[in-house]
Amino acid sequence: MTNKYLVNVFEKVKQKNPYELEFQQAVYEVLNSIEPYVNEHKEIEELNIIERLVEPERIITFRVPWLNDEGKVCVNRGYRVQFNSAIGPYKGGLRFHPSVNQSIIKFLGFEQTLKNSLTGLFMGGAKGGSDFDPKGKSDKEIMSFCQSFMTELYQHIGPDTDIPAGDIGVGKKEIGYLFGQYKRITNTFVGTITGKPLEFGGSLGRTEATGYGLAYYTSKMLEEMSNTNYKDKKVIISGSGNVALYTLEKVTNLGGKVIAMSDSNGYILDENGIDFKVLQEIKEVKKERISKYVETIKTAKYFENAKQMWTIKCDIALACATQNEIDLDCAKILVANNVILVGEGANMPCTIEATNYFIENKVLFAPAKAANCGGVMVSGFEMSQNSSRTIWSKQEVDDKLKQQMENILHEVLACAKHYGNPYDTVLGANITGFKKVANAMISQGVI
Repeated sequence: MTNKYLVNVFEKVKQKNPYELEFQQAVYEVLNSIEPYVNEHKEIEELNIIERLVEPERIITFRVPWLNDEGKVCVNRGYRVQFNSAIGPYKGGLRFHPSVNQSIIKFLGFEQTLKNSLTGLFMGGAKGGSDFDPKGKSDKEIMSFCQSFMTELYQHIGPDTDIPAGDIGVGKKEIGYLFGQYKRITNTFVGTITGKPLEFGGSLGRTEATGYGLAYYTSKMLEEMSNTNYKDKKVIISGSGNVALYTLEKVTNLGGKVIAMSDSNGYILDENGIDFKVLQEIKEVKKERISKYVETIKTAKYFENAKQMWTIKCDIALACATQNEIDLDCAKILVANNVILVGEGANMPCTIEATNYFIENKVLFAPAKAANCGGVMVSGFEMSQNSSRTIWSKQEVDDKLKQQMENILHEVLACAKHYGNPYDTVLGANITGFKKVANAMISQGVI
């Protein structure tokens, strides 16, 4: 990054947020990749768009007291970072996990701003959550926490202001409790939260959307850039949560063979291909660890240390677990093993060094902003259905999702090609998303 304006903005970000390493990483990646566009458009610097872009419009931090089953008062910290509303109301998930802190929520909200722009829908960027851990908690405890969380959050959200959704640790159970408390306090039944169960305003296809979207995006990428497809390709997928699970299903349907998947403890390997139905039963019904898979499928093996999964020889690697799970060492191993494509199903799962290594070695790279935006896209579809009081069929949702993921790919590739490197899809995604947000900010004046 050589543009003095961008360098100065990033230095200010580091000075103002010295301990927020995830946020710094996300900002650097974006500023570094949009430099060619900024160089061409002097109004970006003249109106100080970048410094405004990297500063959230609003950060809300609050105490969340709740009662556990023993009647003891517990306290967690809640967050909502409303990052940018230039192109629409704030939109982004809520994450309940012990690792949640302000840096992670800010980096996710910043990424969400450009990701939502890429969807083509009118949604700004936000993120929120808490260091509360739903694992091991009873339904009563989860309900107590969610109701307390929403008692503070409700005054900052609304169908035309900020529309939260689920993320890690926030599934349909948590969404139900959150929505119920919002409805109770406001005495309104509106689409303020997405990811709802179907019985009260959810969308068909939302559960599968992020995983399916990743599969559609990468499938089209294989076709457009390598004249091939998923058929008979060996695939490894990190994670075994919602995104990874439905990526497994769709990749298998497209002809790929998923041979390895993981959780935070370790990974399973089955050269015959992992069975979606068996793993779905283990993860969604029994709520057990991925190691249980080998008890049912005797050809599978389980290994400790999930990171070692990246040493498995494969054609396609899809990172669907968490941020920074693929570092430079992992990237070098994947490239040495002749990986064709690496796709990001999680948010920022590859370090900057790993990402650059893939691009330099002409590996097809599907960056998270573009490749995993299927979930928020179908959340946008849910907002449309709620507003019109209609229900779309699952096929209609899926068709719209597939078409839009392919449209995003075309925009990203066209942008990357315009700036001289068709493999630099990070540049393509960031500039494509940034242009829309920047133009809206310029049009709306200094606000």
